[in-house]
Amino acid sequence: MYRQRIRHPKFQERVVSAEEAASLIKDGMVVGMSGFTRAGEAKAVPMALAERAKKDPLKITLMTGASLGNDLDRTLAEAHVLSRRIPFQADPGLRKAINSGEVMFIDQHLSETVEQLRTDQIPGIDIAVVEAVAITEQGGIIPTTSVGNSASFAILAKKVIVEINLTQSETLEGLHDIYIPSRRPTRQPVPVVSPESRVGFPFIPVDPDKIVAIVVTRKADSSSTVLPPDEDTRAIAGHLADFLKYEVKSGRLTNELQPLQAGIGTIANAVMHGFIDTPFHGLKMYSEVLQDSTFDLFDAGKLDFASGSSVTLSQSRYEQVIADLARYKHQLILRPQEISNHPEVIRRLGLICINTALEFDLYGNVNSTHVGGTQMMNGIGGSGDFARNGHMSIFVTKSIAKAGKISSVVPMVSHVDHTEHDVDILITETGLADLRGLAPRERAQTILANCVHPSYRDELGDYFNRAVVRGGHTPHLIEEAFSWHNNLRLHGTMKP
Repeated sequence: MYRQRIRHPKFQERVVSAEEAASLIKDGMVVGMSGFTRAGEAKAVPMALAERAKKDPLKITLMTGASLGNDLDRTLAEAHVLSRRIPFQADPGLRKAINSGEVMFIDQHLSETVEQLRTDQIPGIDIAVVEAVAITEQGGIIPTTSVGNSASFAILAKKVIVEINLTQSETLEGLHDIYIPSRRPTRQPVPVVSPESRVGFPFIPVDPDKIVAIVVTRKADSSSTVLPPDEDTRAIAGHLADFLKYEVKSGRLTNELQPLQAGIGTIANAVMHGFIDTPFHGLKMYSEVLQDSTFDLFDAGKLDFASGSSVTLSQSRYEQVIADLARYKHQLILRPQEISNHPEVIRRLGLICINTALEFDLYGNVNSTHVGGTQMMNGIGGSGDFARNGHMSIFVTKSIAKAGKISSVVPMVSHVDHTEHDVDILITETGLADLRGLAPRERAQTILANCVHPSYRDELGDYFNRAVVRGGHTPHLIEEAFSWHNNLRLHGTMKP
């Protein structure tokens, strides 16, 4: 069955076991693997590598597009294979190794990794391991459910291992648009002028001589872990809808809005799902991850087109979408993440960007990555690419966490990923703060009035009022600024 997917005449003889392919990866190598938010990752070779490391220890630098599925990050971390990990992860096991200092994690904007590779600012890829639907007659690699950094990894690597995954539908062929920017400083403009723009190849063009091994696999992508909308996420979606209706009424937008971008996870997915119950129509997306809500909006007739870098769905939704992919295919494109997240394109298209915060402070600074200022969660991902360059930068979160022991709105964030200069709108279930055109003291008053949970509003208001008495353009009580985080560290709650 796999032979019809390996169309290059000389490649049939390069089919090997996962163990034989993994033996090509040596201690100290830089390895680029496909995979973007639990979709399209190489599956067999990394598992074989982890098994080998139990008897023959080795360390590698692992680069991906984003997080891996099938517990691969955990498996590699527990096998002590990873010395360095770039640029994003979301696995509790790997997170533990990162926070203990065993694995050096380089948290990058997702648009930047291959730019640094291309210009030799970081060590180059020795071997790329890429999952594919098929290989063309000319040796082109047809990706599966994600592109991520796979294209540049394969093009820039010294050697390439391809995993042909027979569980991935051949209907995916033709969905991808592989465009690689030319080199600086004579780079031409990226010719994407709308979410629908097709500007590249439907496969990854590589030198066939670099493909040294082909592994046949039959393992499916991991399912998305998003939860259904709840009362709080529906409230957040409602506040956003009311705000965008006001923007339309004011003449700044139409009911078609502008192309939408949304981060990953339960809250972002629920907020996008909320567009079903709005007057907005003819919508388009230019985003990273296409989640369940993307296809909910297609089915509701609200969304016309979606461009992304991966498709990550719940189990039931995945089965339905793949079985019916021919119906959706003309409405979809999967691109390299350096194009989906490219600042030039984001600014050109005027995206409305919706991302998730762990916490934000009185003045609109956002922490997306660190708990208590020190413990890495997942990484900044693409949120910075979109927040800095979008038409409108929106961050959403629930106002409290851990049954009220944590306030998501604090006097000063314990770690800054997005400064107040890149944040336009903040939304919790309690309300929305429009920070555009406001000075710091005005931002604080707007956030206090709209976004803080009632159980923390008096304390935060008291902090702000006393800070104002002391003065300053951005008033703070430096000796108290992190007291809420310290209370959480010492007593398990931010409450005094």
